[in-house]
Amino acid sequence: MCGIVGYIGDKQAFPILIKGLKRLEYRGYDSAGVALINENGLNLYKRKGKVSELENLTKDKDMSGTLGIGHTRWATHGVPDDKNAHPHYSDSESLVIIHNGIIENYATLKEGLEKRGMHFRSDTDTEVLGNLIEYILEHQKVDLAEAVRLALNEVVGAYAIAVLKKDDPDRIIAAKKGSPLVIGVGNGEFFLASDGAPIVEYTKDVIYLEDEQIAILERGKDVRLKTIRNNEVTPFLQQLEMDLEEIEKGGYPHFMIKEIHEQPRSITDSLRGRLDTETGRISMAGLIEYEHKLLNADRIIIVACGTSWHAGLVGEYMIEELARIPVEVEYASEFRYRNPIITERDIVIAISQSGETADTLAAIQLAKEKGATIFGICNVVGSSIARTSHAGAYTHAGPEIGVASTKAFTAQVSVLALISLFLGRKKGVLQESEYFRLINELNEIPNQVAEALQTDSLVKMIAEEYKDAPNCLYLGRGFNFPVALEGALKLKEISYIHAEGYPAAEMKHGPIALIDENMPVVIVATKRGHYEKILSNIQEVKARKGHIIAVVNKGDTEVRKMADHVIEVPETCEEFSPMVTTVPLQFLAYHIAVMRGCNVDQPRNLAKSVTVE
Repeated sequence: MCGIVGYIGDKQAFPILIKGLKRLEYRGYDSAGVALINENGLNLYKRKGKVSELENLTKDKDMSGTLGIGHTRWATHGVPDDKNAHPHYSDSESLVIIHNGIIENYATLKEGLEKRGMHFRSDTDTEVLGNLIEYILEHQKVDLAEAVRLALNEVVGAYAIAVLKKDDPDRIIAAKKGSPLVIGVGNGEFFLASDGAPIVEYTKDVIYLEDEQIAILERGKDVRLKTIRNNEVTPFLQQLEMDLEEIEKGGYPHFMIKEIHEQPRSITDSLRGRLDTETGRISMAGLIEYEHKLLNADRIIIVACGTSWHAGLVGEYMIEELARIPVEVEYASEFRYRNPIITERDIVIAISQSGETADTLAAIQLAKEKGATIFGICNVVGSSIARTSHAGAYTHAGPEIGVASTKAFTAQVSVLALISLFLGRKKGVLQESEYFRLINELNEIPNQVAEALQTDSLVKMIAEEYKDAPNCLYLGRGFNFPVALEGALKLKEISYIHAEGYPAAEMKHGPIALIDENMPVVIVATKRGHYEKILSNIQEVKARKGHIIAVVNKGDTEVRKMADHVIEVPETCEEFSPMVTTVPLQFLAYHIAVMRGCNVDQPRNLAKSVTVE
């Protein structure tokens, strides 16, 4: 949630900030703003709406200056409007602050500051922190870095912040806890951002801030890090694993359609170097290091949110089928707020595209406190989940900019497939012949996904017929039940059509009451797994005049007799079929959203990385 960008160096800051905000806009697009220090002092510009609105506001303004910060917002405290947009001035306008996260005790702090005569212009928790820093500056006579440190010891919650001071034109003070923040180190210059996208064009040398660390970025000096407990920290320089072309649209009209088409490559990259079909070896350092614990685990608990939770459901089916280890899949947001029974013999697999999902991080911390071993699966190198887990695996899907996740889902499932096969072979559940059959099937998935991409034009025609439907039902069985959930989620997220995913057999336990001649029903009806049962479900829908859109295997004739529309995909084993069957459902959501005039990459009320509760 929310995007932060900053620059200090010899270049003009504003073009860098604006470009950075555009690259971070997937994190929030309710409002945007920048603050610059130049010979005219500390200047702030902000506007409700997208970054383009901010550009329009600043066209005839003096935007010079070699130091500045910027922010694109996903609203939490206060409605999206000009006054609640970031950056925020402090009471005297001597400071500005930008913030990603939530200050949970802001109301108490605000009340105390108001009693001491401070005034507030916005409804945000961020302004409270800015005023608290100013109050400490004035009354304790410390420098800006120390005032920030003392203030952060008073707040409860999550934050990534950057602060400027009017009469200190050579420093940016930044800090983080629970929200990501990356420092780019250039030649006599520093960049600051929520992730690597705004930085990669200028440098690949980065420092990932850890929780409760403060960074002092001072012109002409090295980065200084300290903790909020006032302990000095030695900066650790890493290489940013991202290429500029990966965060550009590459000729596609939207990032989402580009990322759908990237799936053969992203799945291949997630398998590359890990799967050797000739020797049968699966090489994943985290699996090998924790092999004993995994093989002797009482159970595996998968925690995730949204699309990652759907990938976790597929993982549950695969691990239980191929390795015969009990698996539970939990919404991280619920897991953390109850009192789950966790022991040292449990393995917790945490799945997150960004590696920064607040609820998933909190679930990890809870499980670690109870002695569980944490295995993280995420896409972003250096992310919080990657650093917090005992072991794990990157998905190597590459940057995913579209808010509605596509290639991350199939990459996550591919990594879960590797884990399932590794454990199944090591436990002796899979005979060698079956194991080699399965790894060869998995190795073919990128080619089968590439073939499934050829359904694009057909799905577009189907979308034209149903783009105005008010509701839609998605049905699947077995391994493709999670695909039904994921298909419904994609349609809801980007087209704003109400859609629900159900196990097909559950239809007659309630949802069948909704089916009439106006209800499109999307059914995943592959030949492998419960095929005869799914045919019966299709008959039940047809008997009630529902319109059937069926995803079937090539050459299917039975479903074609009953369905209104048939989308053919290659046949593969049931365990890995979700990576193939999900593709036409991604297309369906995409094309319907485009036809309805929706902002596909930035759907309303959503943001890519949910770093707040």
